[in-house]
Amino acid sequence: MTLHLILNGMPVSCECGPSEPLLEVLHERLNVRSPRRGCDDSYCGACSVLLDGQLVHSCTVLAAAFDGSDVVTAEGLMKDGRLHPVQEAFLRHGATQCGYCTAGFLMAAVAVLNESRTPSPNEIANAMRGNICRCTGYQKIVHAIHDVARQGEGGDFA
Repeated sequence: MTLHLILNGMPVSCECGPSEPLLEVLHERLNVRSPRRGCDDSYCGACSVLLDGQLVHSCTVLAAAFDGSDVVTAEGLMKDGRLHPVQEAFLRHGATQCGYCTAGFLMAAVAVLNESRTPSPNEIANAMRGNICRCTGYQKIVHAIHDVARQGEGGDFA
């Protein structure tokens, strides 16, 4: 089937099979690299994207079910050549190490900030539970997201 998406604000089309995960379509058909393959069963969060404004693990979502949907990946966070406030905060706080999981955490951060402009550190930590990092230890990630919330940066978060 031909799949039509709004990907990071741009209309795109590609062929996909009825049982093909969104992650595969993003990687193999649309050359989007930020969602990463990790566990293939919605456990690690490395493949997280915003699908019609909701955080999903793209490894277990069938692309064909979302024809016409809006997909935002970490590539779509940057606007007019400027990093998104969450991306800037991750850099300021050293909230990345190897970087493999970073895109998934960025998308989860945007999702929690879309739900609440003023989440507490505990609410942020709970929202990050769907993501795993083996390198950073999470505190810097929580601090970065809380910093964005405290500063009221970003306007519309995605």
